[in-house]
Amino acid sequence: MTTSNKKTFANRVSAPTAARVLALSALALSMAACTTVFESDKVDYKGSKKAAPLDVPPDLTQLQKDNRYAVPEGRGVATASGLAAAPAGTAAAAPVAGGATIGPVSTEAVRVERAGDQRWLVVKQTPEQLWPQLRDFWNDAGLPVATESQTTGVMETEWVENRSKIPQDFLRNTIGKVFDKAYSTGERDKFRTRLERLPDGSTEIYISHRGAEEVLTGAQKESTVWTVRPNDPTLEAQFLGRLVARLTGATAPEQVQAAQAKVDSAAPAPQRAKLAGNAVEVDEGFDRAWRRVGLALDRVGFTVEDRDRVQGIYFVRYVDPEATGKDGFFSKLFSFGNDDKAKEAQRYRVLVKGNDGGNSSAVTVQDNEGKADTSPTAGKILSLLNDELK
Repeated sequence: MTTSNKKTFANRVSAPTAARVLALSALALSMAACTTVFESDKVDYKGSKKAAPLDVPPDLTQLQKDNRYAVPEGRGVATASGLAAAPAGTAAAAPVAGGATIGPVSTEAVRVERAGDQRWLVVKQTPEQLWPQLRDFWNDAGLPVATESQTTGVMETEWVENRSKIPQDFLRNTIGKVFDKAYSTGERDKFRTRLERLPDGSTEIYISHRGAEEVLTGAQKESTVWTVRPNDPTLEAQFLGRLVARLTGATAPEQVQAAQAKVDSAAPAPQRAKLAGNAVEVDEGFDRAWRRVGLALDRVGFTVEDRDRVQGIYFVRYVDPEATGKDGFFSKLFSFGNDDKAKEAQRYRVLVKGNDGGNSSAVTVQDNEGKADTSPTAGKILSLLNDELK
């Protein structure tokens, strides 16, 4: 190779090599700036990263998207299978057309209720009116809707990263636009919205959070796996506040702050549940206990395959982490495409039964055949529900 050719070859190689060295150096300096790391308390999911393995967990049953939302008043049947098989002409409210515009409601038309760290909204609009607004709300927040079932009144977002948690040090602010994709929090969030119709035509809106984080594994910490992290009531409250602002048309900063304050200042009700033997005793009537058990199942991460309000039954799937091993449990929750692992999930029935007086209810666990289940796994399910219902 001639001297001229050697110089040309060197020039071709050195340019990209230098760029890589510069990038790595910048990242190293950024990581070294530990004393200037501050976390923002804001929520920013727009333009964030989505983790492919978390997109569709295998335990998530995707119900038909074209079923119409129809929750009978009182204690009528509200099951996915039953409504899907209902004959033509069965009474059901038609959903609002996708292009319809729903005007904002007054602040008096939105009420915040609270039990423990659970909060929810009571809105003087029907589920049909709220459904398209909720879909737009999540999409505008940077959390695309992954699955939705108008039959069961459940809408769930993608797993998305909260970019506001990335350290905002001097070097990142200087070169962040160039190397933004090199930064990651190692956390992902998704949110489930559940709508419950009230007899007066109003709707209760529940928002539950599920979190995942990437942790190092192996003897040399050479690999990572996604694991469950606890749900965050603060995030749930933040999005409820944003939703109040959205529904009431609040845009000015002071109006948005007032909407959030309305959620944050909601007075909690006294403790209303306790674990007694093979049941959770709830100091609430059937209607309220039924809705709160649904939210508790969402927050804990159960898969609700179906429900029958007349009988007071939630049909759920649950994976016992001790029975399958920690790795099997987490891979079951956050992987997809493995039929063998999907079979590990056991089916149970969570029964909500109001007492004769109508002022209290009992929550019990049955096996897939409808028989009382007193196994250790059933006890764990009751313990999880009791923690959420207190």
